[in-house]
Amino acid sequence: MKQKKVKIGVIGVGHLGTYHVQKYKNIENVELVGVVDTNQSRAREIAEKFGTSCFETHNDMLEKVDGVSLAVPTEEHYSVAKDILCRGVHLLVEKPITYDLSHADSLIHLAKTNRLVLQVGLVERFNPAVVKMQELLTKPILVESHRMNEFTVRGIDVDVVLDLMIHDLDIILHIIKSELRYVHAVGMSVLTEKTDVANARLIFDDGTVANLTASRVSNKTLRKIRVFQPDAYLSVNCAKRKIGIIRLDGQLKDSNGYPQVCTNEILFPDSDPLADEIGSFVNAVACGGQPVVTGDDGRRALDVALQIIGQIERNSKN
Repeated sequence: MKQKKVKIGVIGVGHLGTYHVQKYKNIENVELVGVVDTNQSRAREIAEKFGTSCFETHNDMLEKVDGVSLAVPTEEHYSVAKDILCRGVHLLVEKPITYDLSHADSLIHLAKTNRLVLQVGLVERFNPAVVKMQELLTKPILVESHRMNEFTVRGIDVDVVLDLMIHDLDIILHIIKSELRYVHAVGMSVLTEKTDVANARLIFDDGTVANLTASRVSNKTLRKIRVFQPDAYLSVNCAKRKIGIIRLDGQLKDSNGYPQVCTNEILFPDSDPLADEIGSFVNAVACGGQPVVTGDDGRRALDVALQIIGQIERNSKN
């Protein structure tokens, strides 16, 4: 029996939204119903390029789809997402879920009440090197993350914490199974009116410590997560999609009798985290399952991000 196609639309076809369109177009059981953008000429261009329809407003499209990707500026997330969920349409919303915790709570409540998928686009959770890291975790003691970009005007509607650091916040809050006790943050603006460089130190009830640094004024791109635990040191390069695993060798010893370390590196060169993220959303819509990155996950990352932003802002006024 032929599988029923999932009808999907994309709202917002700027840089990232266009990638969503491309990924949906490559999924066999998806019918790409159409696209919407406030820039009508851009919407028509993308619709023509990918062989789909262009709608004037998102409300015109919602009655024709099962689910949508929402890739509009963050300040518009809440109002558009509310329209989507109130119309009974499943939603994949790009990160951050919103600017405001009460708005995030409202969207989560709407999704649960209407039994809809609400997935947040924290794509690094689908990075195979990060997935492999999670499989190898025992008891993390120290986690360090560095996420740095060369400056670009894309994404400066939010500060660097919501633009870049939130990916690592989501991963760390997901892998550390303990309540967050303490946050200390510093940051500064360099090229924009918002924070462009930030560092945060998180301490959890079980004693685990996480240090996070994010910058969007670097001279190179860096995406690294390091985990120190009693039996191993794990080094994840998210950009190159590879993981290094350093462990004590159970047998080898040096001339002084100290145990030797062995290193193993695993690469995932043919992976596509965004395609996996979008495929996961389609599967959740088709099968009624729980998405990998839920609305609650997005809210948790937003909560800590706002604590970091608030602390940086208060410190800058002193």
